[in-house]
Amino acid sequence: MWTSNTPPALASNAPLEAAPRSQATERRQAESLSSHWLSLVLEELDYGVVLLNAAGRVLHCNLAAKRSLDDAHPLQICGNQLRCREFKDSGPLSDALAAAEQEGRRCLLRLGSEEQSSNVVVVPLNRNVSQAAVLLVLERRQLCGELATQWFALRYGLTPTETEVLKALSAGARPGSVAEQQGVAISTVRTQIQSIRAKSGADSISELLRQLAVLPPLISALRMDIN
Repeated sequence: MWTSNTPPALASNAPLEAAPRSQATERRQAESLSSHWLSLVLEELDYGVVLLNAAGRVLHCNLAAKRSLDDAHPLQICGNQLRCREFKDSGPLSDALAAAEQEGRRCLLRLGSEEQSSNVVVVPLNRNVSQAAVLLVLERRQLCGELATQWFALRYGLTPTETEVLKALSAGARPGSVAEQQGVAISTVRTQIQSIRAKSGADSISELLRQLAVLPPLISALRMDIN
């Protein structure tokens, strides 16, 4: 027997009215969580990435990008806007952002002067929607990051001296330059390189550098955050 004073029709509708509100709350929570995870993922990459819209407003800039965008980089962030240091770069960057957002075009830009230039990859995200965005991937300044080099050294049991030689080679130094930096004979450096190659199974310095180049680009957990 029905004992409530509320009419049956109204009582049956109550859960249905609450459902949309609950679903909307769940969607907002899911979007917030997705944004949180995305930020964490971007912060772990040893590539500078900047998320922005076609107008150049920065939506997210990870730690690696903040470190890369110093006084020597052709790009800079002023407030929440990404800008070029040189006027000649402003047009190509603006055109690339607009083409990415409106037409879904990807491109590789080389910005800066001949003496101090840098490559930037422009990647379209969610084009033709209200929340369209563009991702900029900045060029790394070194072949292999500190964490990847340490992993490689631990994986193959390199000595501290061999690790330093490996770091120098990954930075583009020649064996002769490494010998000068360490104050040892070049024959010593060549012996250390031979030992690194033997431990890692690399047939040459080129193969050794290739092994470094394909390592996951992750930032060290001991990094110092930039405010």
